[in-house]
Amino acid sequence: MKAPGRVETARLLLSPPEPGDAAAIFQRYASDPEVTRFLGWPRHRSIDETHAFVSFSADHWNRWPAGPYLIWSRATGQLLGGTGFTFESPDHVVTGYVLAKDAWGQGFATEALTAVVRIARDIRVARLTAFCHPDHRASQRVLEKCGFVRDSAWSQTIEFQNLAAGVQQDVIRYELDPNIPGPIVRSR
Repeated sequence: MKAPGRVETARLLLSPPEPGDAAAIFQRYASDPEVTRFLGWPRHRSIDETHAFVSFSADHWNRWPAGPYLIWSRATGQLLGGTGFTFESPDHVVTGYVLAKDAWGQGFATEALTAVVRIARDIRVARLTAFCHPDHRASQRVLEKCGFVRDSAWSQTIEFQNLAAGVQQDVIRYELDPNIPGPIVRSR
């Protein structure tokens, strides 16, 4: 089953990245050192890197039931950030989110991730995980509000290139609790 290409929530519109979105992605969040600080992917240093992300997204959508989404404000049409899915296998999918600085603290991450959880259930994702830096408390709260639970038995380190290049650091893995029902969103 394929995920919808357009998902609306009360305040947001989620849609796959398109080639014409690259400049906005680069300017709004992908090149911002503060925004990308705790992310597992490197900050974009050129628009070419953002174009590569858009190509990756299209390939992912073609190969799998879903892929990355951009997060847009329904009220203003402004790009707020990104979320979506990265399929590691047909049964294991990773999600995450990133928001431009001026979109922080307004509940957009929770609203977008709530929509992603619903989509995951609709397309019958067996296992949805998310990774978080231990110091990123705001992100941990978003994951927990959306029904994710910390996998305390799991232990691994990764390089957070934007925080400390070349240094392995602990990372927290969250898994969606399959017993918590997801909220309703409208899909088109």
